[in-house]
Amino acid sequence: MKFKALVTGSSRGMGYSIVEKLLQESSSVIGTSTKADYPFEHSSYEHIQVDLSDPENIEYALKSVFEGDDIPEVVVNNAGIFEDADFEIDQNDWLANWDRTQQVNLRAPAIICKWAVNAWRKAGIKGRIINNASRAAYRGDTQEYASYAASKGGLVAFTKSMARSLGEYGITAYSISPGFVNTDMARDSIEVYGAEYLTKDLALNDIAPPEQIAEIVYLLATGKLTHATGQNFHINSGSYIL
Repeated sequence: MKFKALVTGSSRGMGYSIVEKLLQESSSVIGTSTKADYPFEHSSYEHIQVDLSDPENIEYALKSVFEGDDIPEVVVNNAGIFEDADFEIDQNDWLANWDRTQQVNLRAPAIICKWAVNAWRKAGIKGRIINNASRAAYRGDTQEYASYAASKGGLVAFTKSMARSLGEYGITAYSISPGFVNTDMARDSIEVYGAEYLTKDLALNDIAPPEQIAEIVYLLATGKLTHATGQNFHINSGSYIL
């Protein structure tokens, strides 16, 4: 199925796998990254450099994506940051971590969704929003990553709110809550906690490959699961089972 998608954080990890899957399925993609990386040499791929920690830069770089006649029907808010801030550090530094984390992980996806929803309603497009959250939204995290868990919990609640409000316009919204996935972020956690930490509570013996996240993103992006709108999809290797 062909469609156009905006995928934030497309240069590595889950974002890279998501874009790769969408391109394989003949969709066209606009990808973003903070640096001027151009990860895909493909005729159906366009890349935008944007700093999601800077609200003015987000508006400058991305608002126009939802203006004009060729707007994406799918938004995948994948980009996020995972930065520690121990309770014992300086208060200003601790709050700076919170502000930056909420900006990148929650406020940026929210404003992108707002632009998309308004454009879709105006054009009569049955758009699909897919927000990449985290298992931390449901089970929390260690205290030094509390800002991350809070941002992802907010993203899940925001997604549910859109689903409840926008279904009458044919717009659907979903969230995905991965556990540890075999990406750079997981490897950073290995450096902090050790490899055993990542797998000790799992039903499986290894962490999820990013390609499995890409598979479910593609399925949701096709619009074939409209009646699952508002749902969160847990992909956490059996870290917890709801």
